[in-house]
Amino acid sequence: MKQLQRKNRVRALAVGALAVTGALTLSACGSDDTSGGGGASSAKASNIKCEGKGKLLASGSSAQKNAMDAWVQVYSGACKDTSINYQPTGSGAGITTFLQGQTAFAGSDSALKPEEVEKSKKVCKGGQAINLPMVGGPIAVGYNVPGVDSLVLDAPTLAKIFDSEITKWNDAAIKKLNPEAKLPDLKIQAFHRSDDSGTTDNFTKYLKGAAPDAWKHEPGKTWEGKGGQAASGSAGVSSQVKQTSGAISYFELSYATASKINTVKLNTGAKAPVEATVDNASKAIAEAKQVGQGSDLALKLNYTTKAEDAYPITLVTYEVVCDKGNKAETLPATKSFLTYIAGKDGQNSLKELGYAPLPTEIADKVRSAVSSLS
Repeated sequence: MKQLQRKNRVRALAVGALAVTGALTLSACGSDDTSGGGGASSAKASNIKCEGKGKLLASGSSAQKNAMDAWVQVYSGACKDTSINYQPTGSGAGITTFLQGQTAFAGSDSALKPEEVEKSKKVCKGGQAINLPMVGGPIAVGYNVPGVDSLVLDAPTLAKIFDSEITKWNDAAIKKLNPEAKLPDLKIQAFHRSDDSGTTDNFTKYLKGAAPDAWKHEPGKTWEGKGGQAASGSAGVSSQVKQTSGAISYFELSYATASKINTVKLNTGAKAPVEATVDNASKAIAEAKQVGQGSDLALKLNYTTKAEDAYPITLVTYEVVCDKGNKAETLPATKSFLTYIAGKDGQNSLKELGYAPLPTEIADKVRSAVSSLS
């Protein structure tokens, strides 16, 4: 799996190298493995303004890990005085570490809760934490069912699968949605995240919003469904699906792409089932509404869209940072790095990795918010 992820990162780096047009010596900081190489031959690294020195620590969302790995490699090649270490510990753990003042920013697949914003005021002296959307994309539902290369499910059926009410792959409800498929008499092995996860939060918001009668639990970062098996991080659950016959789970699309895992098409009520793709997720994310105030750019996603080709199980990963009161020793590098990843160069590399770039108007607001950090 790591080898496939590395290949994906190399593709993203190629895009980044064309945009940056600088001689890059790539060093992996905060990634699971290292890879070396060079970029384009031009003498300057355009569009990356290097500021600050030393080590920048960050942690959180594992859904954005593949994007963060590529960004860090390109940025570190251009800004050799700065080392960025991003640990994909999960959204919940990332927020906790940030609120303890241990990291410069956190990655989270769901916006801060009011009580977390209030707590952040102790770390952000004279300010508070804000949500800056940076990565968008589909949450794929990956499955491993021998002999079944195409599978359609809807929200009620998914809810019952993940709540242990549907336990066999040849269940009547699945057969009805897949009349041509040869569904085996095989036990369903449903995997969920063991760690507090923004991906879980968004997935359960979809289940609750689109199938409220079937999913009785409240959405949240902590898994509340009945039964099933748990694994840590997007890498953990996707690995279990890859190696377990009868398995199904939810994770960011790049993990499915990297491991060549089949993904579910959703019956949303549109004319045709909708596949988990970047473009289809972008159509759903375009319906998001800003609910944050001022420089807080928290968004409310529409999990129940029935628009044609709109894939509704989506997430937006936020970089959580202080609007004021950032540590003087990390502020310059934080602003420099966030400016790069919110810029055209950083965003243009996302699609190669299975993520959706930010809509232009949101990206403009993010860059403005980053510039005002103090």
